[in-house]
Amino acid sequence: MKKILIVSFICVLVDQIIKNVVLYNLDMGESISVINNFFALTFLENSGAAFSILTKNTILLILVGVVALNLIYFWLIKGKNIKKFETIIYGMLIGGIVGNMIDRIMHGYVIDYLDFNFINFPVFNFADILIVVSIFIIIIQMIKGDKNETHSK
Repeated sequence: MKKILIVSFICVLVDQIIKNVVLYNLDMGESISVINNFFALTFLENSGAAFSILTKNTILLILVGVVALNLIYFWLIKGKNIKKFETIIYGMLIGGIVGNMIDRIMHGYVIDYLDFNFINFPVFNFADILIVVSIFIIIIQMIKGDKNETHSK
């Protein structure tokens, strides 16, 4: 568990440093083109969850985050022999959840800034990437695990 918390701490630290750079250097709604017609840094306040669902339900979203952290611990981590790869993935997931929870608690919204404007996709942040990538990998591992168990029987 200690190694998972170290990975989580590093992820939260990176996430919060980037968000604070955005918060203190860009005005709300301001956009800086990094790669013309492809990628920009755009500061947006997201008071909801992914795709702005549950907008202005900050308390509920904080509670969902707390419940998710508990489920991750009790379902995926507690009492398990965690491999190095899983340590990184679980650390990323926890770090992403905590990074966005810090924003909700401190600001009442999540700081979003990654804007891939060549596609019509919502602006997001580093913590969102951590959450999505780690969940995707966990699901793949679970499917692979189920297939491996089926073949070994």
